[in-house]
Amino acid sequence: MAVNNKVHHIHFASLFKPEYVICHTQKTDRDSILLELLTQLAYQAGIGNVEQAFKEVKQRENEVPTIVGPGIAMPHARLEGVDKIVVGIATIKDGFVYAPDRSSNIVKLVILTLAPKTAPGMYLQAISSIAKICQDPMTAEKVAELDSPEKIWTFFQTNGAALPEYLRACDIMEPVTVKLLEHDTMERAIDLFVRHRVSEVPVIDKDGELIGVVSTHELLRVCLPDYVLWMDDLTPVMNFEPFAQILRKESQTWLAEIMTSDYATVDENAPAIQVAKEITRQHTDIAYVMRGKLLIGIVSLAAFLSKVLRE
Repeated sequence: MAVNNKVHHIHFASLFKPEYVICHTQKTDRDSILLELLTQLAYQAGIGNVEQAFKEVKQRENEVPTIVGPGIAMPHARLEGVDKIVVGIATIKDGFVYAPDRSSNIVKLVILTLAPKTAPGMYLQAISSIAKICQDPMTAEKVAELDSPEKIWTFFQTNGAALPEYLRACDIMEPVTVKLLEHDTMERAIDLFVRHRVSEVPVIDKDGELIGVVSTHELLRVCLPDYVLWMDDLTPVMNFEPFAQILRKESQTWLAEIMTSDYATVDENAPAIQVAKEITRQHTDIAYVMRGKLLIGIVSLAAFLSKVLRE
């Protein structure tokens, strides 16, 4: 509870000072700009081992370049030698190619965020706040035109968002990329399981409302009737006859026959910790994020653990 009290109403601009800003850097490549920012933060904010910090930030950016909006890159890392969230900002007036394989995206604004390794909640709240700032497609252009660190700080003080009081489900959710419609058949479900390597798929109606979930476990339950589960000697069914029977009728079997209503859901504004609670309580790997009855996102157990314990 004490941690939440510390972050109430904290404004994004309070995470940095004009001294942490490099206005119109002359560097023109990602690594040089990151190193310049880290050196500035070491001098002005005492972040500690620049070499180690550079290694960790660079490694993360090599894995997944964090271009989060038009002209904006948001490299970030959690470090042992940092005891509070620190933000450094660099602007490049004419822009530069941040990631060679994404040359069409010219970056003009780099927002570097460092946080204590042991403070995942505060760190993710800061990232969520920055994401809100980046929603304006003109942010990078506006900031890159400013000609002093003080003006850049004032821009974020005026336009920036406050850190959320607590991390919410919608802050860590991912978009729904695989789904079924209520009129689909088992054949369609099996195709999605195989193509996308997923263990369950949500089923929505024409209005986007979640009405059920089809899982590979439920599919197996349908394929393996009770008598097979009771048998110790499976010799009579060694030829996968139960599966053959399902194949014969998969295109005529509607999802309603295999769909379950037993799944984990959380409201979009629920505390993110509730995601962990619901996943654990339902013995599942996925929680569905809802806006009323509408399905707006998912949080997988793997993604949750990555964000909280590693990202």
